[in-house]
Amino acid sequence: MSNEHLRVGITAPRGFELLDADAKRGLLGSIADAGLDHLFTADHVSFHDGSGMDGIVHLAALSGMEPRLDLHVGVFLLALRHPMVAARQITTLATAAPGRLTVGIGVGGEDRHEFEVCDVDPRTRGRRTDVAVDVVRRLLDGETVDGDGEFYQFTEGRIRPIPRERVPFLVGGRSNAALERAARYGDGWLAAWCSARRFAEGIERVHEHGAERGVDWSHGLQLWVGVGSDPADGRANVADIMGRFYNMPFEPFERYTPVGNAEQIAEFLAPYVEAGAMTLNLHPCGPDPAQEIETIAQVKRLLSNG
Repeated sequence: MSNEHLRVGITAPRGFELLDADAKRGLLGSIADAGLDHLFTADHVSFHDGSGMDGIVHLAALSGMEPRLDLHVGVFLLALRHPMVAARQITTLATAAPGRLTVGIGVGGEDRHEFEVCDVDPRTRGRRTDVAVDVVRRLLDGETVDGDGEFYQFTEGRIRPIPRERVPFLVGGRSNAALERAARYGDGWLAAWCSARRFAEGIERVHEHGAERGVDWSHGLQLWVGVGSDPADGRANVADIMGRFYNMPFEPFERYTPVGNAEQIAEFLAPYVEAGAMTLNLHPCGPDPAQEIETIAQVKRLLSNG
């Protein structure tokens, strides 16, 4: 079965920020030339040792360097921002890059201290996200909105101009609460670290709980990938980087991390695509950017051709 509508994107390669402007444009051009569809970035304010980047700001910096590539943030930690500010950020980028932006929204929580340093109680992050995503969606649709009275006390908030093209929201997470949030507020679910069976069950749950909204659903999957000549080589390339990023051993992530060459990675991902994944956000870790880009482009070709 052909999956010609599958959209595949990758992160900007490691070390990208150290390159000069011409080298950055050349590398992004090679991603577009390879047939990949978009760039995606994570979003953290102060993760573990203080690391991170603002996902919307980072995409804004990338957007003008290669206009052929769409832009995805996965996932934007909306609970760490005031919804009026977040709505303005999203609108500004969507206006500068019309039709190219997709916003993945999640509650985070891998590092509770990240919320504490932003003066947000980690225990409220789910409820805050529910409120904020509803407010931001309505602001981007042109409504005048009041705060909920618990987390946000503002009245008559509005954002003008609104984006000419509607910005899709994909709600990230693995829990049932995340699926219900996607059903209520999203245009789809952005899954991570789940089995293909759980992915298929999650899509069914979103459709069931969101049936009355009449949404044209579009679901995605976001994963790290170990690129190498074989699974052992791919695992070696991803394990240390991923473990250091999350400040924990790689083993809990291993069953959800495709590794190896293009054929092996595509074989791992095929059940998710068959279950309904229309977008893949892949964070490749390999020996060099050129091999990462070519491998993920080959993965797209293999999956698109069924």
